[in-house]
Amino acid sequence: MTVTGNDDPAARYEAIADELAPRGARRSTMFGMPCLKDVNGKAFAGLTGDELVCRLGRDSAEHADALALIGAHLFDPAGGRPMKDWVCLPGTAADRWQHYAEAALAAPR
Repeated sequence: MTVTGNDDPAARYEAIADELAPRGARRSTMFGMPCLKDVNGKAFAGLTGDELVCRLGRDSAEHADALALIGAHLFDPAGGRPMKDWVCLPGTAADRWQHYAEAALAAPR
């Protein structure tokens, strides 16, 4: 099922978390934000403000596609050292969040 029709970023994130739970995703925290971890405990997605953050792998097609979205940027939690594998997806692209969360879960870590 694809999560659609919810403009609240936190509610959309929670719906995506629920959708990915049967595939081993579990809720946790990282850098003080809610995140999703895979069965091995590795974070692959999170919510910061009204943006979904996904670890897509800097050399993947999904990473390039995500960065091409208007308002998307590399995740930089500390300021000054962007995490090159992680892309922040703006709320304006929320209809694509589930696609990128699924790609992040499937991406090698």
